[in-house]
Amino acid sequence: MIVAIIFVVLMVLGMPIGFALGVAGVVGLFDMGGGMFLSQGPSKVFNGLNVFPFLAMPFFILAGEIMNHIGITSRLVKFAQALVGHMRGGLAHTNMLASVFFAGLTGAATADAAAFGKTLVPAMVERGYRRDYACAVTAAGSIIGPTIPPSGLMVVYGSLMGVSIGGLFAAGILPGLMICLICMTVIAVTARSKNLPKNERRASLLEVWKIFKSSITALIMPLIILGGILGGIVTPTEAASVAVAYALFIGVFVYRALSFADFFRMLVRTARVTGVIFVIIAFASILGWWLSFNRIPQEVASMVLGVSENPYIVIFMIVGLLLMIGMVMDINAILIILAPVLVPLTVQIGMDPIHAGIIFILALNISLMTPPVGACLFVLSSVTGEKLEKIAAQLWPFLLAELGVLFLFAFWSDLALVIPRLLGFR
Repeated sequence: MIVAIIFVVLMVLGMPIGFALGVAGVVGLFDMGGGMFLSQGPSKVFNGLNVFPFLAMPFFILAGEIMNHIGITSRLVKFAQALVGHMRGGLAHTNMLASVFFAGLTGAATADAAAFGKTLVPAMVERGYRRDYACAVTAAGSIIGPTIPPSGLMVVYGSLMGVSIGGLFAAGILPGLMICLICMTVIAVTARSKNLPKNERRASLLEVWKIFKSSITALIMPLIILGGILGGIVTPTEAASVAVAYALFIGVFVYRALSFADFFRMLVRTARVTGVIFVIIAFASILGWWLSFNRIPQEVASMVLGVSENPYIVIFMIVGLLLMIGMVMDINAILIILAPVLVPLTVQIGMDPIHAGIIFILALNISLMTPPVGACLFVLSSVTGEKLEKIAAQLWPFLLAELGVLFLFAFWSDLALVIPRLLGFR
């Protein structure tokens, strides 16, 4: 109990979550057996990072940095607008569809929110959309990125829990597309009542073809990543490194928009983002050892199953817990701390590990757009200058729709596993 209290107090005082985890973990080691266990701390920190698939994360982040810099975002937006811009609320629909295209480049919700907050939100406001509504649409679409592979959360979950990352990537495709479809449905249903604008005419097939040709270099990136992994040609780490090589080739030789100075700045930003995540993982490994030593996962499982052994009720409780904690805590830390605690519970009710992983990923991604600590809301508020509470007020129809998708996949295992089964992961 003292470990949990110290962690919460340090978080409330504003200590970075990685260091709060480290301090709480050290207290936990001392509580386990005094100084004798403290000597094990450094080895646990380094062992927590000594996981080969973790190498995929900086490569995916760097590939996204390069593709953003060389103007891929604007090309993808133009292609999406050519496809759906003629509909009422065309730019809102474009925002959603562009998030699907953009998902194969970054795999990070905050990166998508920042990119579209700087580009699409001003364009929507200029066309007559309310700024808070434009930000809400962007926030709702931003979680498509880390749901459709590649996804950093999937890499972390698969590495920690020994689950096929390729299987998780395959399982993320359908829910990501369904989130896009359900949000576009919300836009279409409310378009007339909100008097959303639309383009004066539909793009011709020739115009669509020309824009498609200019965007094809970006659209090939997801095919390289997913095709290589799902086809069994490369591992996720190898696919990530190939993606970086491809992005560099396009940036230097095709678009000629990448200098050595630009690349150096991208390396620095990648190191910063990766460093934050790896500090959390490293120090959380100490806390995870303390949890295992004290049999916390087993106690949690016994407590939950004591309430009900009905799998649907257990799943509902797990999802509710993830959503509530995700409202106030970094999702990477939640995944690292709670996955070893809750996954054994899913095993006891007979849930497939890939199915359990998708539930975790979807729930934590949705929490990125829920106040008071929804990271995507803060990013959009800082980028656009819109008040966070106004964005949240416009967000609720999208939030309810995405929660519907979450519970659909949580309670319907066959739907969650249809693509992994087709591709031989199950």
